[in-house]
Amino acid sequence: MPLAIGVDIGGTKVAAGVVDDEGRVIDSTRRPTPGSDVAKTEAVIAEVVNELSARHEVSAVGIGAAGWIANDRATVLFSPHLAWRDEPLRDALAEAIGVPVVVENDANAAAWAEYRYGAARGAQVAVMVTMGTGIGGGLVMGGVLYRGANGVGCEYGHMSVVPDGRRCACGNRGCWEMYASGRALARDARELADVSPVGAEHLMRLAGGDLNQLTGPLVTQAAREGDPAAVEIYTAMGRWLGRGLANLAAVLDPTVFVIGGGVSEAGDLLLGPARQAFGESLTGRGFRPAADILLAELGPQAGLVGAADLARLEADR
Repeated sequence: MPLAIGVDIGGTKVAAGVVDDEGRVIDSTRRPTPGSDVAKTEAVIAEVVNELSARHEVSAVGIGAAGWIANDRATVLFSPHLAWRDEPLRDALAEAIGVPVVVENDANAAAWAEYRYGAARGAQVAVMVTMGTGIGGGLVMGGVLYRGANGVGCEYGHMSVVPDGRRCACGNRGCWEMYASGRALARDARELADVSPVGAEHLMRLAGGDLNQLTGPLVTQAAREGDPAAVEIYTAMGRWLGRGLANLAAVLDPTVFVIGGGVSEAGDLLLGPARQAFGESLTGRGFRPAADILLAELGPQAGLVGAADLARLEADR
């Protein structure tokens, strides 16, 4: 049974797992991401891979990196939330890891995993939207992972939805991820707590009274507990999500949208208003088939599962 290691590198964590050819994670480990230091981040990647390789015989390693990956599937051109700038990541890791390495965008990897093993299994046109620290995207068409002419396609999070809106880490303003992401979730909660301490009472209690500790996961927890302020924040974010999906549908006409990432853990608190806003915003609504909007099935492991599968397929060629 061929095994591969997938590594999912996000803005806050490096998660790695040993994956078999049926998409099952049979062993895993994780570390915090030292995102401001390239050398330290690469050392952490090598560390988790070597830890797992010591326990399993693997044929390849797939790196799912949060950033723009060149078509050589070796170089990170740019990462808004990490320190990589034109970084030859595959070559930097090759000697320390010792098996073939493939570098892929993390959301592309998640999209591939959901197409192969999850909610989009076998779909003709599958669009993946990952809502984590920012928004990532992936697209599988006719069984082929679409990367764009230069390897930097499907960066849905950086399409502008508000002209001259909030400043984004990418350098532009009004990007979609500034209104529908983990960072946006925490920011909106802090803004609410600042202007309406009474309305944010439950949120601040969860944060121990410290505004700086008011994080996205805490907002999710509060929303699940029925806190009206947290539910209101999620409703607004869901509507932003739905409007953005309608824009994508106008261009891509997908069979299915799959929504993943940590923010999606709120389930219907997010997808309910997203589906409503999607239906209200869809071009030609009422006269065309509408794509399903589904939760990802593979959860936080989708990125590493997809990265491992893509690396195994590349090694088998």
